[in-house]
Amino acid sequence: MSASPLMSLGVKALTANYAGLQTTGHNIANANVAGFSRQQAEFSTSPGQFTGSGFFGRGVDVATVSRAHSGFLTREAASARALSAMDSARLAQLQRLETVFKPGEMGLGAATSEFMAAMSDLSSRPADLSARQVVLARAGDLAARFAEAGDALDLVQAGVHAELRVAVSEVNSIAKSIASTNQRIAELRGLGQPANDLLDQRDRLISRLSTHVQVTRMEAEDGTMAVFIAGGQRLVLGTEAATLKVLQDESDPSRAAIGVTEGSVQRRLGAAALGGSLGGVLRFQNEDMVSAQTLVGQLAAAVGGAVNDQQLHGLNLQPPLGQVPSAALFGIGPPQALPHAANARDALGNARGGVSLTVTNPAALQASEYNLQETTPGSGAWMLTRWFDGQSTPVVSGDTVDGMRIDFTGTPQPGDRFLLQPVNRAANGMQRLLNEPQDLAAASSLLATRAAANVGTAAVASLVVNSAPLPTPGATARITFTSNTGDYSWGLYDSGNTLLSSGSATWQAGVAIPAPPADINGFTLQMSGVPRTGDVLTVEPTPAAAIATNNGNALALLALRDAGITLGRTATDAWASALADIGVRVQSGQTAADIAASVAGQTEAARSGQAGVNLDEEAARLIQYQQSYQAAAKILQVAQQLFDTLLDVAG
Repeated sequence: MSASPLMSLGVKALTANYAGLQTTGHNIANANVAGFSRQQAEFSTSPGQFTGSGFFGRGVDVATVSRAHSGFLTREAASARALSAMDSARLAQLQRLETVFKPGEMGLGAATSEFMAAMSDLSSRPADLSARQVVLARAGDLAARFAEAGDALDLVQAGVHAELRVAVSEVNSIAKSIASTNQRIAELRGLGQPANDLLDQRDRLISRLSTHVQVTRMEAEDGTMAVFIAGGQRLVLGTEAATLKVLQDESDPSRAAIGVTEGSVQRRLGAAALGGSLGGVLRFQNEDMVSAQTLVGQLAAAVGGAVNDQQLHGLNLQPPLGQVPSAALFGIGPPQALPHAANARDALGNARGGVSLTVTNPAALQASEYNLQETTPGSGAWMLTRWFDGQSTPVVSGDTVDGMRIDFTGTPQPGDRFLLQPVNRAANGMQRLLNEPQDLAAASSLLATRAAANVGTAAVASLVVNSAPLPTPGATARITFTSNTGDYSWGLYDSGNTLLSSGSATWQAGVAIPAPPADINGFTLQMSGVPRTGDVLTVEPTPAAAIATNNGNALALLALRDAGITLGRTATDAWASALADIGVRVQSGQTAADIAASVAGQTEAARSGQAGVNLDEEAARLIQYQQSYQAAAKILQVAQQLFDTLLDVAG
């Protein structure tokens, strides 16, 4: 009889339980390592040995060391992490953007109101140079506020570029690490046992990658993991990794885009499909930043355009009085028409065709960008699409849409397209152009008076000059009432009292003279009281002696405070609407980020609950393997005693 089978059983039991102790200790040591998957030594019974008395067991074998891993839960956790990172990245940028839209006294709305309020003093004292200087100071402050807001938005855009470069650099580093880990896993695959720690390391790398981009993974037969991004673009395939790069946007070079480089081939990736922090930052750039720029630019163009237009309608105090044309008060950034990078170009790289934009009505400008392209390449029919609501309008050269005139230059080629930005840079280029108090046009170019012999109570309530320059400069209009019921005739006379044009109409209370769309000489007169037959009203050029004390244009400038200068809204209302728009974006971004973070936390909890280490369970296993190890040692001790007894008997 031999003791060797018993010793073999003891050795195998010792080996198996030691493997269990080692695996459990490894779990306990890595309990706090993020992404570590619990491991377990898997045992199998050794085939029994046949004897005439039956099969006798030969102990236990260590089959493998498995890891608790769920591919489904791992993918779900990575996907939720990508969504959370996308919303968090967008929210961080929105919170930076929120600082540009300042409420209260520091906001653009307050600066606009203060400028308009300064016109009140000017209208009371049109000849007072100190009141004029205050208006210029307020105008300078208003222009500086708009320019500051535009520059602040540019800084936010610069931050977007910087954040994208940092994120892309980290993505490239992680992709190389995944490719390197793939190679090591493939090399160890031939040993027949899984490299658990390397598999965990690769999962952790992919999890980190998911915070920057949404990933799709696919495992190959050799154990390597292919990683795809942006809806199917490969980032890692086997042991090779592609390289991401920050590029210029094809429509607007000031914006960033993401491309992938594989050898000599470079492809642009769709921002909507990227996900992760890269997708969140690009979404902010392409949606929220555009909205912010156009909202600020729309207000700048509307305020500057309305003030400039009214300023040009009046008379300044520069000598000789009444003869020096008034100039615009504000300079405004010009509209832009940007050609697409893929547009046809000549041998020198210049675009064969272009588009020029001209603002014709600042009050009608929309807070939006536009896409202009042919309906069908080569058809010659162009379609203008407004981005913020998708409204499309067919256009030809010279058409005016939303307060801007579109003119084609050169020869646009089939497939060309353009990004139109009528207001994006309006705030950045805003500045005060006038420095002399005398340059302010406080006086109206026309003066309305009633004849001394009038018997009715008719008086001039208001006179609005609608044209600059006047259709007939220097002409005088005489309005003579021909009945007590409001019938009147009018005549327009030149400086030599020669009749230039005439007409007749009927006045009613609340109706302007002349009733639209009729025009006498570019003015609209509102009358109070009741006229009588033979009453005369005269509208003539303001004489030089009256320019210094005339406040007609100052009153018109003051009236802009309560006028609908941008899409029928006042400047204050437009700014409040802009604040509300950005505020809603921040709030919705915060809500989306909170929800996504909660979902990411739940999916990670589900993954770690299945794959993570439970110290209580590991402690129980530790005791179990310890007792088993001690029992196996007892088997060896008994076998040794038997062996010694046999030696003694044999001796």
